[in-house]
Amino acid sequence: MKRWTLLVAVSFVMSTAMAQDNPYIVKTKGVQKEEVAQSQDATDEAEPTDFMGKNFRYYSMCDWKEGMRFMVVPEKFDLLVNTFHDAETKKEVGNGMLRHFIMIYKGHNMLPNGRVHINFTCLDNGRDYYYEQPFGTFEDYCYTKMGVPTLAYLGDVDKARELLMNQPLLTRTQYFRVDTEYKGDGYRDVVVDKNMLVTVKAIGVGTRSFPVKIIVEDENGNQFYQNVAMSKTNSGVREEGFSYDADMYSFAGSFEFLGANMTVSSNIREYVNKTVHTKYVTSMSSKGSGKVRDVKVPRFTGFIIDEITPVRNSKYYTLTMRETDSRRVYYKDVVFNEDDINGGASGARDDFFGYLFGMGEGESRSTSKETRAAIREGRVIKDMSKEEVELAMGEPFKVIHDPEGGETWMYTRSNDVILDVFFDEKGYVTLAKARMAFDKSTDPKKAKNNRSAKSRAGNAGKNNTKKKNGTPLEEVDSREFTN
Repeated sequence: MKRWTLLVAVSFVMSTAMAQDNPYIVKTKGVQKEEVAQSQDATDEAEPTDFMGKNFRYYSMCDWKEGMRFMVVPEKFDLLVNTFHDAETKKEVGNGMLRHFIMIYKGHNMLPNGRVHINFTCLDNGRDYYYEQPFGTFEDYCYTKMGVPTLAYLGDVDKARELLMNQPLLTRTQYFRVDTEYKGDGYRDVVVDKNMLVTVKAIGVGTRSFPVKIIVEDENGNQFYQNVAMSKTNSGVREEGFSYDADMYSFAGSFEFLGANMTVSSNIREYVNKTVHTKYVTSMSSKGSGKVRDVKVPRFTGFIIDEITPVRNSKYYTLTMRETDSRRVYYKDVVFNEDDINGGASGARDDFFGYLFGMGEGESRSTSKETRAAIREGRVIKDMSKEEVELAMGEPFKVIHDPEGGETWMYTRSNDVILDVFFDEKGYVTLAKARMAFDKSTDPKKAKNNRSAKSRAGNAGKNNTKKKNGTPLEEVDSREFTN
């Protein structure tokens, strides 16, 4: 066992030394070495659809053409189970010995015993190798997602270099990595801002499943990278596996390519650096404790819009905003034309910028800290103005005008309860009470229960029911109520 472990270690060191100047191995700044792309596969182009569909075609093994290039990128499990045999000696070759070597596909052949060999020539040492197919005919096997273990498809890497080097991208997730070892695969996780403009600085090989390693740099010179799947050729991962990792390990989940149609009109761009406030409770994404999560944002929350980014293939825009009080960053996808809401009239109305946001900080300029807190929590407290009550509770379903100049606003609450908010003649809250939405004495069942309760109470208790304009009011609390 010790001898085998030593052999693996020696193989790893030898392959690392031979691949040290490999242009497909790139690192973030600090351990980075300048590399230059030297090759590109000549593969068939798919019919143009979008950026990914046009440039990164998926090739099943059935469609592989001789000359396609792959790199051996073994993971921990691959150091225990060998992939290749030497075509001359017929002996297995450790994956550690072949780490970062380039394999050129040379077709397949069936042996008299029914076994199928997938054949390669190694560009680095000139030797021939084969992978013995584990089962079935080539036609049975080639349509599966299994492919050839350890091999990362270099066609995606070369195409990405051609299209993306020195190009601007937007980050579409917040989770990236930074290299910690030049000769190894060590890294540390970093969290960055979403929708941040970055520039591609290097592209190399990542892993078999996510073969394109894209190193980007922000405006402050900080570099970080992501290993992403492009065409998914020979990935060895089923489609649902990519769906699970979509936020991090698909190109679209990590980056946004700024094509010609990714522009923002001048009238929309005018909202950048403007202060707005939410008029209604809404859901947004926010970063907290290093994680992105969906949160409920209360009405009357103030924001400064830092950036407006188009969402590809839609009429939506992502707002990147800072809350005016906490400076916490939030994200919200909106449209600027109400007719563009996903789902039309049945869609989420708060997707419309004009409905959800009001310009400026709204009533917060003149309200107290306690009142702002109550508005955000949907509560009514004494001395609120009518505008503040409406911000906290919305529009009342009924308004009763007092001959002396005051008003009573009625709100429906759960459990057959109505909230009455009383204003004085100057328009400020004097009292708020909750009451049942019906007179118990008019409901036989309720009346019976009520009489039983009164009987149990005897003469020791008093009826706490008060009357205002003939309407029974059950007082719950005279200070504040939650909507």
